[in-house]
Amino acid sequence: MTNVTHVLKDKHSQEIYTVSPEATVLEAISIMADKGIGALVVTHEGQVVGILSERDYTRKIALMERSSYDTTVNEIMTAKVLTVTQSTSVEDCLSLMTDRHLRHLPVVENDKLVGLVSIGDLVKAVMDDQRKLIDQLQQYIAS
Repeated sequence: MTNVTHVLKDKHSQEIYTVSPEATVLEAISIMADKGIGALVVTHEGQVVGILSERDYTRKIALMERSSYDTTVNEIMTAKVLTVTQSTSVEDCLSLMTDRHLRHLPVVENDKLVGLVSIGDLVKAVMDDQRKLIDQLQQYIAS
């Protein structure tokens, strides 16, 4: 069974984008727009303290008519962050994401952020596993 380690190795970009809780929301969404990503891990002194997603922005800034210029990330981030480790299975990640309606999971080892997986990363991993299994079964049947 594939785990998060394999998913992180297969990702095109290994870069993890983070933002400080004191940054403005405008700074954070500018990073997301520039990098083409949907979430940023919020870190303070190397520790994960939250996550900021496009969903947080739309629900807590746009819909509440707040200003991105003077609202800090700390004010709208999701502070109760669910994390996984590199040994967590893709299946467990997908279950967690489905049950909690999440799109991103920070990967933490020894209290250090080592990656971020998205639902798309995990679905791709499942599809790759299924392709490999189909190929193996076809070779078995053909032999």
